[in-house]
Amino acid sequence: MSDRELKFMQQALDLARQGMNNGIGGPFGCIIVKGDTIVGRGCNSVSSTNDPTAHAEVVAIRDACKNLQTFQLTDCEIYTSCEPCPMCMGAIYWARPKKVYFGASRHDAAAAGFDDSLIYKELTASLHDRIIEMVCLGSEKANEVFSEWKEKPDKIDY
Repeated sequence: MSDRELKFMQQALDLARQGMNNGIGGPFGCIIVKGDTIVGRGCNSVSSTNDPTAHAEVVAIRDACKNLQTFQLTDCEIYTSCEPCPMCMGAIYWARPKKVYFGASRHDAAAAGFDDSLIYKELTASLHDRIIEMVCLGSEKANEVFSEWKEKPDKIDY
């Protein structure tokens, strides 16, 4: 690991500590870098905003996309204090950065009280075996909207 990467990871860790110590949320921080410039920052703010999606990575992705005025981060790197959870992984893949660096592992997070193993298990379970009931309702009408999307001449693909 180069000094550059270590410097950026330290900034993500600093954000994690700062957010935690200021009562913003759990001990997670993330920065997004384009070239050598930080374009997005986020710390976990779940408890202070009452938003279960306000994980550091999601907050940083929103910040970077706003600052860069784009919904794709193809030329960016993500530095996050911990291995991303399933939700953050989804957001990261949608944002399409070129690389993700993380500090602690998901197992380290679990040992600190942030255990996502249930969600990892649920993602591979069939619909009828999930803890939260998942019911398909209105498939035909829902697919009409997809048909309209396919025909929409001014759509923005992503």
